[in-house]
Parts: sequence; structure tokens; C-alpha cells
Amino acid sequence: MNIGAAAKSSGVPAKTIRYYESIGLIPPAHRTESGYRDFSKIEIDTLRFIQRARSLGFPVKDVAKLLDLWHDRSRASSDVKALATGHVEAIDRKISELHSMRDTLLHLVTQCHGDDRPDCPIIDGIAGGEQMTAADIAS
Repeated sequence: MNIGAAAKSSGVPAKTIRYYESIGLIPPAHRTESGYRDFSKIEIDTLRFIQRARSLGFPVKDVAKLLDLWHDRSRASSDVKALATGHVEAIDRKISELHSMRDTLLHLVTQCHGDDRPDCPIIDGIAGGEQMTAADIAS
């Protein structure tokens, strides 16, 4: 199967497949005599695995670890669970950061009159240049 068909079958864009090859996440595909990449079913399954892991937000370095674990039939499920648990913790930290950003921005938005005047608490808050929280801006 050529790269276009592999991309369609796996849901991974051809450009991304080339990138994964270039960083060693997947081995280079077999080439036909004319130089075209030729992907097997196993390689398509691997691309699908990568696509699913990436859609769950795993960074590429963790996807590489997951691939190693997937291929290792003597793996301990605790290793997989530890990797997934670490990712959940990272997601929770990001959610917390996003909530804080939202609260800060919402506070700034409620302080802005949104009229024809040039003064704007949103611009003033952003211009402060420091990491702001809603409590910092309110004081």
C-alpha cells in the first residue's frame, strides 16, 4: 500500500507519516523498485495505534514508549498503567492552568466597559507583563 493509501487507511496524514519515519517513531517503510513507500498491514496497524495514542494527547516520546510496550508481549501492565497515569496527571495540571487562565480573562472581561472609551482593563491587564491571576488583577 502506498503512502496515500496508508494515510487514508490509518487516518495519519502522509506528511506526518514521513515525519514519524524521520524521527524514528516508525521504521522506514519498505520501498518498491520505483522508490515508492510500500506499507504492510502491520505498519498500518502501528500507524492506527499511534493515531489513537496521539488523539488521547500522549506526547510523541510517550507514544514511543507505548509502542515499545505494545510490541513487548512480556510487558507488565503496571508499566503501561504508570505511563497512562502520568499522562492523566499532566492533563489534570493543564485543566487547572486553563481554569486559572479562564478565570483571569473572565475577570478582565467583566471589568471592561466595551464602549468607545480607549481605557481597557483587558489591555491594561495583559500589558502588566507578569503572570496574573484574577486575585492579582482585582487588587
